Amino acid sequence: MNILIIENTWMGDTRYGFFDKLLLNAFTILPTLYARKIAAITPKQHTVTIINERNSIIDFSKKYDLVNINYTTSTAKRAYEIADEFRKKGITVVLSGIHASLMPKEAKEHSDSILLGWGELNWLDFLNDYEENKLKLEYKHKKYDKNTKIPPINIKLPAFVISGAIEATCGCPYKCDFCPESNIIEGSQFYKRPVDEVIEEIKNLPQKFFTFYDTSMTIDPKYTKELFRNMIGLKKKFSCNGNVDVLANDIEFVKLSKKAGCTSWLLGFESFSQQTLDNVNKITNKVEEYKKAVENIHDNRMIVVGDFMFGFDTDTKDVFDETLKQIKILGIDAADFNILTPLPGTSIYDKLEKEKRILTKDWSQYTLKNPVFKPKNMTSVELLAGVRKMYCEYYSIPNNIKRIFKSMRLGMLPFLLVFQRTFAAAMSHRKLFF
Repeated sequence: MNILIIENTWMGDTRYGFFDKLLLNAFTILPTLYARKIAAITPKQHTVTIINERNSIIDFSKKYDLVNINYTTSTAKRAYEIADEFRKKGITVVLSGIHASLMPKEAKEHSDSILLGWGELNWLDFLNDYEENKLKLEYKHKKYDKNTKIPPINIKLPAFVISGAIEATCGCPYKCDFCPESNIIEGSQFYKRPVDEVIEEIKNLPQKFFTFYDTSMTIDPKYTKELFRNMIGLKKKFSCNGNVDVLANDIEFVKLSKKAGCTSWLLGFESFSQQTLDNVNKITNKVEEYKKAVENIHDNRMIVVGDFMFGFDTDTKDVFDETLKQIKILGIDAADFNILTPLPGTSIYDKLEKEKRILTKDWSQYTLKNPVFKPKNMTSVELLAGVRKMYCEYYSIPNNIKRIFKSMRLGMLPFLLVFQRTFAAAMSHRKLFF
């Protein structure tokens, strides 16, 4: 069969120029990992083409047997347009991804079938049923177990890629109120691949630098320590996500990550208010431990990328200045600032829907950069203005220069990462906000 996999990203209606696309593709920001996983697991007798609309044009005149469209909430509208166009031509379309799982009734209006959950293992069931002409309207998530085999995702991509990608674990047990991933079907199931399989895949990566796409590498420290020990000597460098609790309190873990080749940790700080964190069930974060986590990472010559979110019911208008102040005190090397977005299927969505505070259900606005609900202690206009201010001040030219040169003390690669992060953030956020 001739199979097309189309993958959208969360960046709304933003369009990128040639050099923007080159940078994003080179560092694996585009495309994301899903398409590679599906392509890797597809039996080799089939021909698989991967397309991301951010860097490729879809040829609707080309003959495909199947089209798998993976999408998130903000790209749902475009995903449905693409699906409808292919279905008009008699081509079978299956929809997958977080939004399809959280809004299955909506997805079924634009597809022949949908894949629920992570859409990997049930993809094979879908292919078998398609070949036997026994297609179902939906395919439920299949749980991972000790016999589950996830093949290497080192497949050829339609772009120049500097940074590779690996996934050692899947799922997240923490279920923060605003997170859609852990709230999809079986999304809170935490699955760990055998360490030897992950090591073999890392060895075979053509790139010297890669990113762990795992939700967090600190969920099971014992497993990750074993993985890191086995990575020492591979001469690979990588970035990954983690949580404050482990990175603040387990020095051995942090040191092992450095020895294994880690250059940066992305931490979801979200807020400097403990009340806010407690209210949204962010159980891994204690504000009093932020400083120690950052110090441990910096002491081992790695950079810290911080994620922050604004618009919680406990946020007042002074949250923006206070966050900038605390970020400066901690010396965070790069940062992302998002607007709280009530994505369907999350506790936040259910709460705001019940309180009639959701302003729009135009999914294209759900980019994490638009206020789509009524905040409690400020207006939507003030929320947007506050986040814009965060970007303008944090990514001002003088501040960029200070952070970039300060990162030189951590080594050449961390310095280059801060430079790349700063440039990419300044570029993309200007397009998204202004």
